[in-house]
Amino acid sequence: MRRCIALLCHRSSRPKHELSIHGCFFSVNKNVTGMASLDIYGCNLRISVVGKHGDIDQARALFDQMPRRDVITFASMIDFYLKNSDLAKAQALFRRIPERNVVVDSAMIDGFFKNGMVAEAQKLFDEMPVRNVFTWTSMVSGYCRIGRVEDARRIFDEMPEKNVVSWTTMLSGYARNGLLSEARELFDQMPERSVVAWTAMIKSYVDEGMLDEASELFDKMPHRNLYSWNIMLLGYLSCRQASKAISMFSSMPQRNAISWTTMVTGLAENDMIDNARELFDQMPRKDIAAWNAMVTSYINKNQMDIAHNLFEQMPERNAVSWNALIDGYVKNGLREEAFRVARLMLRSSVKPDKKTLTSLLSGAEGMTEVIQLHAFAVKLGCGFETSLSNCLVTSYSKSGDLGSSFLAFKELRAKDLVSWTSLILAFANHGCGHQALQAFALMLRNGAQPDAVTFIGVLSACSHTGLVDKGIKIFKSMKRSYELEPKSQHYCCLIDILGRAGRIGEAIHVLNKIPLSEKDSAVLSAMLGACKVHGEIQTARRMVEEIIDIDPNSSGTFVLLANAYATRGEWFEVSRVRKLMREMRVEKLPGFSQIDVKMRSHVFFSADRVHSQQEEVYEMLEEVLLPQMKDLGFIQEV
Repeated sequence: MRRCIALLCHRSSRPKHELSIHGCFFSVNKNVTGMASLDIYGCNLRISVVGKHGDIDQARALFDQMPRRDVITFASMIDFYLKNSDLAKAQALFRRIPERNVVVDSAMIDGFFKNGMVAEAQKLFDEMPVRNVFTWTSMVSGYCRIGRVEDARRIFDEMPEKNVVSWTTMLSGYARNGLLSEARELFDQMPERSVVAWTAMIKSYVDEGMLDEASELFDKMPHRNLYSWNIMLLGYLSCRQASKAISMFSSMPQRNAISWTTMVTGLAENDMIDNARELFDQMPRKDIAAWNAMVTSYINKNQMDIAHNLFEQMPERNAVSWNALIDGYVKNGLREEAFRVARLMLRSSVKPDKKTLTSLLSGAEGMTEVIQLHAFAVKLGCGFETSLSNCLVTSYSKSGDLGSSFLAFKELRAKDLVSWTSLILAFANHGCGHQALQAFALMLRNGAQPDAVTFIGVLSACSHTGLVDKGIKIFKSMKRSYELEPKSQHYCCLIDILGRAGRIGEAIHVLNKIPLSEKDSAVLSAMLGACKVHGEIQTARRMVEEIIDIDPNSSGTFVLLANAYATRGEWFEVSRVRKLMREMRVEKLPGFSQIDVKMRSHVFFSADRVHSQQEEVYEMLEEVLLPQMKDLGFIQEV
């Protein structure tokens, strides 16, 4: 009876079914013995089922209720704690175990490595009275996982006996750490090569883009499994060799859902979305991963209407499906659609997660939406998660609330590079240059390495604060100290720093030394802006000509040139620029402002005459605000 129940539980993939089977078992067992709670086998089985499906607290409650426990009981609970990254509780039980064996010891060694406790893992291994090949292999795997391949090889060479798993573990360790020549040498030395070993070697070549070597090895394989075929498919598609992938897919003796989904996704990424859709429509069974891949492919091509129609056809959806559509709308500037889909998600059986909130925060406009999303994040229990908190730092800053942005940063439990960069950019964008530089210095003291985005914030801060020499020094440190090649945005910042200080000659010198690949319209516009401020008309004209060659519809370019002429009082030239804009049909997009009042966002365009409260707005402007502005020295332009 016990073996039948155990077999049923093993074959069942649904927790409710398993627990129902266990209820039946306990009922039968009680009738037979009268003491179901004293049956160690039954209790171990029940703990195994409950723990396997994630209810660790209930599993521990059952564990604590058992009058007698054996090594299997302890091993099961320790394994559950380790899989849930609760090393402290696993260690506590490990110390209580009445009789240790190599299986439990090996599991603890693996847990120590996964939690970065290398010394503890080595100590436990050294103290073990008996070791088997599984224990030795756990040590090899652990050292490979943390990148200490030489230590892994030392352990491997000391092994009294090795099996195919040991060889494959060492081989995968070399491959995972980019040591392909060592991996191939070991592969050639293997006394027996399993399909896993062949596939691991092929995958290492594929990961490095060495498809000729991967293909040669694949052709030599005595036996291939689906994973081997799928790895080669992925390799060809990743290296934009779609025709070879199609040919291989056609010759596959059998395919699974991963094969089909790999092809659909890969063809779409190779700009063959019609071929991808044709293959998708041919799929014998479309799982949710295939649907998500096809929807995401259309989103990546900015074909949101088709993506949404396909989304509507999905027989079932998960968080990935909803999040892909929401994120797609946000990235395409369709924020209202994104929030509409999010409201539909709330009414579905799928709960929003941190990815949902991160996407919505990226598209949030105004303080009201940011506050509401922040509150919802706290309600979901992910309000202090690092990636979401980083997004809050940025969103509060974009909405104009630097104080809340800084508070979101302070409340971060674990600050990463993105956290520091978000704060630096927030300070820089609000004109708080000194605070941005202080944050940068504190970041360096905390051991974080700046990236290209960090330097954009720092250089912008130097520009706003007028720290010219400091800005030049930081710019030079990018390559000298951090091996980062300056990009277009960094050159924009440096030119802006020099331009604000009136050092136009130096700015022109920088411009002339910029690599052609980075000299885009943004860099030229930064130079044009500096010329406008200091009346450098000749250079300004040259910048305009170069910008028009790159972007003939840039209205901002013409506006800057017209303003440069206006600064010098050359009104005839101003009229000529405006006439040229009309002839070239360049339209100047109107500026707009946004403000939140009583939980509602209001948007005002330049010369707005369509706002529902325009009369009250203009009355307030003329009777209250303009007099106050004049008192402060503002001169209204006619």
